[in-house]
Amino acid sequence: MQQLRFSRYFKGLIILLDILIIAGVFVFFFVQRNHDLKIRDVDWEQNALSILLLTLFWILLSGRTKLYDIPRNLTYTLYLERIVTHILIFLFGIILLGKVSNNIFLKNERFELALSIFLIFLLLKSTIFFLLKSLRSMGINFRNIMFLGTRNDAREILENVLKDRTDYGFRIFDYPNPEITISELKHFWKEKGIYTLYMPANDAGINHDLRSEIYRQAEMHKVRIALFPELEQNNFFNYELNYVETQPVLTQAKFPLEYFTNHTLKRIFDIFFSIIILIGICFWLFPIVALLIKLNSKGPVFFVQKRYGFQDQVFSCIKFRTMVVNEESSTRTTQKDDDRITAVGKFLRTTSIDEMPQFINVIMGSMSVVGPRPHMLLIDDYYKTRIGRYAIRSLVKPGITGLAQVNGLRGDYGDMSIEMKKRILADSFYVKNWSMVLDFVIILKTMFLVVTGDKKAG
Repeated sequence: MQQLRFSRYFKGLIILLDILIIAGVFVFFFVQRNHDLKIRDVDWEQNALSILLLTLFWILLSGRTKLYDIPRNLTYTLYLERIVTHILIFLFGIILLGKVSNNIFLKNERFELALSIFLIFLLLKSTIFFLLKSLRSMGINFRNIMFLGTRNDAREILENVLKDRTDYGFRIFDYPNPEITISELKHFWKEKGIYTLYMPANDAGINHDLRSEIYRQAEMHKVRIALFPELEQNNFFNYELNYVETQPVLTQAKFPLEYFTNHTLKRIFDIFFSIIILIGICFWLFPIVALLIKLNSKGPVFFVQKRYGFQDQVFSCIKFRTMVVNEESSTRTTQKDDDRITAVGKFLRTTSIDEMPQFINVIMGSMSVVGPRPHMLLIDDYYKTRIGRYAIRSLVKPGITGLAQVNGLRGDYGDMSIEMKKRILADSFYVKNWSMVLDFVIILKTMFLVVTGDKKAG
């Protein structure tokens, strides 16, 4: 197994740094507001107790939010969700403690403390996250991994992602022999310093006895086993691991938006957010865009196309027209440098302004602000029978933006078989792990991409 010299201490140092920051912010505000107060007049017991309670709350809360359980393949979008969730709950704790505490300083300064801690930790955590990513991209702080078993789509996608994302910090070593022998495998682990072995969850090429022996030897040699399912096997996604006493049991999962309160909360947010955008931006933007479209090419301002929505119900998706009027709009997907796209249309696509009319769809209830992007009926019908978990997308309303889009999984370029599978994996993850904070993070990231320009949006 690969020897890890500093990783085991890094988490402890980060926790210690967080505790010092909480105490430091508290002391700073106290000194600023009470610089004329003499030392003997300070209620040390009250202030020390307040700091102790806050730091204990921070550490205990991290066990729930997984703030310090950060796998190296975690994207910034999902990490930001954890940070914001953790800090918001912690800030609520500060305000509540200030309300019920006898500490006069905390009562008066709780909002300033909360805001300062939010900004400091958001900046600090983001800086550390990107610093680690940068170091790993340079070949520092890496993990040695290998793949074993039959090459299939799931393995190809996983290898492709781990090779492309150098910031994850993985070095992949290829096992040289198609025939697996335990003695050779153990030598390979030791020679290459393998940390993780990736294997298909089900592989006809590895019989039961051999698989059991690989598991046993990996445990003895401290090599971690990571199993990945076939993309066509979608049942695993519909179940979650629970326990009856100590016996593990797979039970059918219930997705977050199947709960009435979550569904209602998301719908209320959709309505309010869409009203703000339609009144604040679309009210003056739509006439300008309509005029540009009319001046640039003949045809209607809006392009309306049938798409599959919630529970596969067909709805009319509204967009600004970005192409010349053509008969292939419902049968031919957009290609790179597509000659049907107008000059104005290219700008609208790059800035995602062409999607703005879909806020009308949100008000009408056929779409959500955040969710899996709706595809052409032809595309949906084609991939539903070819990609496992594709139908899971229809368990939530389609969105104007989504997790796949903000992670660069959009457009009709490259190997569409592989790219579409990546997109469906992201959509499936969103359906199973939805939260309001995740929606906020996706919206913020979408705004950033709109301002800076998304190269894959054209």
